Amino acid sequence: MTGQEFGAAVRHLREGTDPVAVGLPAGGRRVPGLRREELGELAGTSADYVRRLEQGRSHPSAGVVRAIARALRVSRADYERLSALAGYAAADGQVPTDVGPGATRLLERFPDTPMIVTDAAMNVVAVNSGLLALEHWDLTGERWDWNVAWRIFCHPFAAFQQSRADATTHETIQVAQLRAALLRYPADAALAGMVDEMRSRSRRFDTLWRAPRPVEVYESSARFTQSDGDSVTLAGNLIAIPGDDLAAVMLTAAPGSRDATRLAEVVGATDGPAVVKVGQSGPG
Repeated sequence: MTGQEFGAAVRHLREGTDPVAVGLPAGGRRVPGLRREELGELAGTSADYVRRLEQGRSHPSAGVVRAIARALRVSRADYERLSALAGYAAADGQVPTDVGPGATRLLERFPDTPMIVTDAAMNVVAVNSGLLALEHWDLTGERWDWNVAWRIFCHPFAAFQQSRADATTHETIQVAQLRAALLRYPADAALAGMVDEMRSRSRRFDTLWRAPRPVEVYESSARFTQSDGDSVTLAGNLIAIPGDDLAAVMLTAAPGSRDATRLAEVVGATDGPAVVKVGQSGPG
């Protein structure tokens, strides 16, 4: 990582911070956000040092990174990103798995849309009843049964089928997500161990890991086959939930299509809870 990247991130966060949210008056400002002088005072440093950081002319210590993050009251995800850009592991370096209020609201407000919520390492932490109604997530008894990337590369779902183009897009997204997670959480032994085992078990994953492709779009389609033999084709969109470093995958059908009708039938036949937390042994 370069100093310019860290500096750009600090400037973006400084200019996007509401002064009132950090205990400063809001009046008399020509531009939004905090002044460099204000960030320096809150972080225990000088305006000149903040300027040099933002220009990439100084490299911060881990303590300075923490001080800036505290001063700006950034989210955990932003703190992890600042640490990674500065070349440090964050304070604990573990992937957070708590289902925060943002993810909970998404699941509750879209009950008719199959949805999963994953952590940064692509472990599923919660789903809704619509996702379970698709009947494709069989359990294998393996340690990473509920990890999206693991299931794609090492133990694919029998009832989940994609075109080659969609599969390539889906695989590219998973590799990009795992690489980003490993950068932000280098001390997470479980994440590192899973990546190592995936590279050993899947030649496809190892190839993409060594030569990753750029992600052009965070969307792919798949056909889900139910136990009655019928199927529905849905598009999955990955949506970031940055405050908790989570992501949601929402599965939708083309409006007015036969798939939309079938999806409504499948989801309408279930009356499960809006939020189903998921663990290693399954939903509960």
